[in-house]
Amino acid sequence: MTVPPPIVAPSILAADFARLAEEVRAVENAADWLHVDVMDNHFVPNLTIGLPVVQSLRAATELPFDVHLMIEDPRRWAPGYADAGAYNVTFHAEACDDPVALAKDLRSAGAKAGLAIDRDTPIEPYLELLPSFDTLLIMTIKAGFGGQRFIPQLLDKVRTARRHVDAGHLELRIEVDGGIAADTIAQAAEAGADAFVAGTAVYGADDPAEAIRKLRALAEHAAPGA
Repeated sequence: MTVPPPIVAPSILAADFARLAEEVRAVENAADWLHVDVMDNHFVPNLTIGLPVVQSLRAATELPFDVHLMIEDPRRWAPGYADAGAYNVTFHAEACDDPVALAKDLRSAGAKAGLAIDRDTPIEPYLELLPSFDTLLIMTIKAGFGGQRFIPQLLDKVRTARRHVDAGHLELRIEVDGGIAADTIAQAAEAGADAFVAGTAVYGADDPAEAIRKLRALAEHAAPGA
């Protein structure tokens, strides 16, 4: 099993929205990516930020944006986030009837393409699509709300994906999102994840940057072959 160095992506869903630019700068020297959760109150029962906020934040930081679209009709909206300068744009398999076509559109627009798999969705039907993607995001909770408890059984999907990625020698980040904290990140890393979304564990800490560094160290230590 070959796992690249871990990426920690703090989720601004857990940040203080009244001080968003400051909250981003608080993690700028520690985070690898900045995770941006976009929810539309249709695909998931929650409403968060959208394209104007991403465009505004883009001017406030050099951090790569890892945009996670929890929305219906991602083919309509996803390319706009790539055009806004997102590094990686991830959409849900459950919301798209032609994921490979949208992945091509995102890459053409200059972004990396990510495919997200929600809690109740089996991963096996999507494994053959992975060569078209740069990131596979596996939810370790039910998509839609921050602060949920990590579900360790969902790491079976991570193990399946890691075996498939290694067998096919794919260049693909396996990202986990949901309940990732100091007491869960090692399990996810051991299973083969190499990118970790952390919201409350970072923005609920007294020192968000130090929390990121600790999470990364835990993931590095637990990674297969470490």
